[in-house]
Formats: sequence, structure tokens, C-alpha cells
Amino acid sequence: MKRPQYFLREQRQPVATRRAATVLLLREGPEGMQVLMTRRSEKASFAPGAYVFPGGAVDPGDGQASGVFRDGQDATARADAMAAIRESFEELGVLLCKRADGSWATQTDIEALDRSGPFFEQCQRLGLTPAANEVHLLAHWITDRDMPKRFDVPFLVAPMPPGQTPIADEAEQFEPVWVAPQAALDAHRAGRFFMIFPTIRTLERMAVHANIDAVMAALANERPLFVSCPRGGLVKGQDERFMEHDMAFAELEMVSPDGQLFHELSWQHERAVPLWRHVQRLTAPNANVMTGPGTNTYIVGEPATGYAIIDAGPADDSHLDRLEAITHGDIRWLVCTHSHADHSPGAVALQQRLRARGIEVPLYGVPSGPNAGPAAEFHPSHPVTDEQVLVLRGRSEAGEEISHSLRCIFTPGHAANHVCLLLEEDALLFSGDHILNGSTTIINPPDGHMDDYLKSLDRLASVAEAEGVSYILPAHGHVLGKAGAVIAHLKAHRLAREAKVIDAMRAKPEGDEDDWVALAYADTPSALWPMAKRSMAAHLQRIRDLGLV
Repeated sequence: MKRPQYFLREQRQPVATRRAATVLLLREGPEGMQVLMTRRSEKASFAPGAYVFPGGAVDPGDGQASGVFRDGQDATARADAMAAIRESFEELGVLLCKRADGSWATQTDIEALDRSGPFFEQCQRLGLTPAANEVHLLAHWITDRDMPKRFDVPFLVAPMPPGQTPIADEAEQFEPVWVAPQAALDAHRAGRFFMIFPTIRTLERMAVHANIDAVMAALANERPLFVSCPRGGLVKGQDERFMEHDMAFAELEMVSPDGQLFHELSWQHERAVPLWRHVQRLTAPNANVMTGPGTNTYIVGEPATGYAIIDAGPADDSHLDRLEAITHGDIRWLVCTHSHADHSPGAVALQQRLRARGIEVPLYGVPSGPNAGPAAEFHPSHPVTDEQVLVLRGRSEAGEEISHSLRCIFTPGHAANHVCLLLEEDALLFSGDHILNGSTTIINPPDGHMDDYLKSLDRLASVAEAEGVSYILPAHGHVLGKAGAVIAHLKAHRLAREAKVIDAMRAKPEGDEDDWVALAYADTPSALWPMAKRSMAAHLQRIRDLGLV
């Protein structure tokens, strides 16, 4: 349902990838597990001067060579393992081969081989068999889409054969060094050990394992610990990379599907951040512990249709000035997802500003519920009904009709008058505070209601599936991707927390909320327990209403 004409840049086909393999050779050192790394040539076309693991391109002959394999290694895995074995020898003189008696190859065997000669033929002639069964799949990296040279690379692990000494080829690789994963990471952060993004993230995953046995146990199912094709974004103008689980990844995917590097991720309040040509985000300058970087105001529309403003935020004059400037004053309507003080006051103030100039702009939303506090009073000039569709219309320069249609979806829970908005033509979900990026929203009774919140999640899940929603645009934080998975995770998290509250109540049946929050939120810093108690009160209400304890 996406409209490609609204992407910020014309899409291009990323460079094709080339299959390569790299291997982390491991040994137990005096202070724990170590990995063998080398420094790439400063003249290398890829990652010059970086410390890396040995490896290189998978050659056709790698898939044809004979070796010892595990039952779980398919043809691709066998070729990858053989390429890693060959490259380890060519680059570092490490021979991952077994002799006829099953023992590891020795330094004497290494000296009998020509490192520039045909590897597998030499091994066969000397009775050495590549030990592909000792090579295990750790991770799978695909080079970022914006790179001019791209690789499709399994990261493998294997034990360092005893009695062998790595010697760099002094052409592509230099300075072999044994280093503990955490020590390499610390040296990189100190500026003494340059590494590229995939190397860093792989070592971060390795650092959690105490020894080689723990690593091998994690790889027993023949599946990688993770698969990633990172995306690049700008943080204060500097290139940074993000994996699929990073909070900014989905925003980069939405803004630049083909991976072009241009999107600024750092939070800013002075200018709007374009997400698509007809969707912009202006973050209000109200950052705090509750709002994170601030409330996201979304501007939907274009010159041909005029603009709609979603959640104008607090009544901050500088923020409202910017909204008027961004829209050139052509605001067709305002809409609020709910009445809280960081969402609706700006809309009321902006409507009054425009009215004072003789411009009447409707303010849409759901009126405050009877349990809303004085700070959450909200009375829109145009109350919306569930499933009502608000439409911006116009015509392009070519005379074609343009529409941007926002469907109102009632989602009580965080607040009794909460509504989410679906941009129908593009399947984008504006989630207000019902779904956030980086935290779970607070459910604060009596206006907030946990059972309503969970039911609203179910409704959003159904909408996401029916409408093909991929991206969620929250009122706080970056864009979220994989909408269905995000919603399912949120519901599972809430129910898991509810189970902990039930366990706490059963453990201390005569206790009070202070006793229960310490047990149910033991995984949360105690400084956050006062806020956690507000959501726990919503859990307690649901538990008692449903008779769960």
C-alpha cells in the first residue's frame, strides 16, 4: 500500500553481494577465551587498517573439495567452512586440518605447504583432511545496502589447532594478535584498536560467553545467533550503523528502503524531520523522564492538500511557531490522540491562534472521560467517532486527485479517550501513547484501564494484519517496524508482568502495593518503582475484576 512517489529519494538497486566467509579462531588464554585478529592493509579496498578476523571470498573450488563434515552442514555450509579453512591458511598460516590418525596438523605440516599454491590439492597430497566439522556457524552478516562493495558473509568459529603459530602473509593481513573479546572492545573505544561495525557487534555477542565450551553450546543447533544487514543513519551529522533490534532501525528502513545514507536520527526541536514527502515529525522541546526526547508532533499533507497536525504537544510558543512555518499556515485540521498535557494543549492554543486571525480550523479528538484529572481536560471542537475517516484532498500539478485519509481507531487504555490514527493510503499507524518505542506506556487508573489497554492492543493487531501495517509512528521515540510483532510483544510483556504481580500477591497475601512492587518489578531500578506502581494499580484492578487471585 506504500506510494513510492512519496519516498524522500528515488529508489535504486543496491550493489549485488558476493559470498565470503570469515572465521573466529578461538583459544583459552591465561585470562579466558581469546580470538585471533589481524590488521588489514592500509591499501585494502575494504576496511583498510581495521582489525578483523581472517577470511575472504568463497571460491567455486571450496564447494568441491573433500573434507570431514558434520551431518548438519549442507552444501552451502560446507563451502563456507572450506573457504574459511583455506583463507586461514593463506592469510595466517593456520592449518585447520587433521592427519590420518585424527590428530591436528602440526607446524611441520604447515612448513611442507606452499601458502601461495593450490591449497586443497596440497593437503590431499600430504594426507591432510580439512576439518570442516570443527567449523561452526556463529552469525550471518550482509553488508549495508549503501556500500559500494557488498558481501554476504557467514561468521564462523573454530578452535585454534594446538602447537601452531599464526604468521600473517604481510600482504593483506598484518600483526596477528590474540585478544579477549571485551579487551578488543575496550581498546577500540579508547581509539587504539580500529574495528568496523560487524566486528564490534560480533565481539559484543562473544563477550557474554565465559569460554569456548559456552560458545559451542550456543551453536549446537546449526543456526546463527543472529542475521543482520545493518542500516546507516546520521547522528549529529556522523555516520552510525544500526542492527535490526536497535530502536532506530525501523525508521531508517521506512525512510530509506534502499539504504541510502542521509537520514538524521538525533533528536532536534528546531526543524521538522521528513519521514516521507507527506509525513514530517517535529519533536516538541519538552524532553523529560516521562516524555523521553519529547512529544512527537506529526505533520501530514503537502502543498496541494494542505496539512493536518497530529498531537501539537504542549502549548509551547516556539513549537507552535514552527508548526505554522512548516505548514505555511495552511493547516486544514488538528487532531489529538488523547488529552494528556504533553499532547493536547498545543492544539487548543494553535486553534485559538488561528481563530484570532479569522481562520477557523477544526480540532478533532475524543473528549475527556469522567475520570480524567484537571490536567487532562480536553474538549475538541469536533468530537470524532470510532472508524471516522478524516481526509485531506487536493490535486497534483498534472490534475490527478490526491488524498491522505486518517481513520480514527478508538484505543482506550492509556487514557479513556485515546485514539490511534491509520493513514490508509500508506498503511502507517500513528499510535499516540498506546505504543511507544523504547518503553511501555503507563496505565494510570482510574482514567487508564489495563483490560481496555490489552483489548485495544488486540484491535490494533487485527487492523495491522488486515491493512498490511508495517510501521508504527509513536508519540515518543523513533518509528517502529514489524507492527504485528511489536504489538504481540507488548501484550506478552504486559501479561508476563501481570503474572509477576499475581506471584507477588500470593507470596505476600497480607502485603500492600509497596511490598508487591518490590517483587513484581525486581528487574526494574527501584528509582522507577513510584511510576511502576501506577501501572501496577491497573494490573491489580484487572486481576481483581477478573478474579485472577
